[in-house]
Amino acid sequence: MARTGRIERTTSETEITAEVGLDGTGESSVTTPIGFLTHMVEQLSRHGLFDLKVDAKGDTHIDGHHTTEDLGIVLGKAFADALGDKVGIRRYGHATLPMDEACVTCALDLSGRPFFVWEVPLPKAKIGDFDVELAEVFFEAFARTCGANVHFHLHAGENLHHIVEICFKAFARALRHATELDPRAAGRLPSTKGTLD
Repeated sequence: MARTGRIERTTSETEITAEVGLDGTGESSVTTPIGFLTHMVEQLSRHGLFDLKVDAKGDTHIDGHHTTEDLGIVLGKAFADALGDKVGIRRYGHATLPMDEACVTCALDLSGRPFFVWEVPLPKAKIGDFDVELAEVFFEAFARTCGANVHFHLHAGENLHHIVEICFKAFARALRHATELDPRAAGRLPSTKGTLD
């Protein structure tokens, strides 16, 4: 059975559609009004090997906050939709990845209980037309709506582009591992409680 999810969300601030295939090859078609955000979601697809289709429109004449947060909300819901009952998944994932001078760890648990830790101190700055602080906003929104426990820790880094990009790549790798089906746990839920929520 294909593990796919599709979510549409329209508000007075944004209009976003996202489709995800968990067992893909990293093919993506991503359109957002923020160039750097588009690039980061493409990284999520490529390094997580998720097939993603994203079409996001938003009130970026105000700023990028609404579009970035709402895209995190929609993608979190789409992944939750694709995961279904979570039977047979690995549940946990982590990755520590370098990008030049930057190094980040992302660890996550698809527990059904959202929690978010962001130990990535960043200054108020922009990468292109993207406010750096919106990286945290995106990941927190994803964690909340996917029902995931997500932790980020920055070990080293100076270049803001490198730091934010390696956060997305580490997240992609951790999420890839957590969503994978574990052949040793086929048909079983990875919880002694019998539920992930």
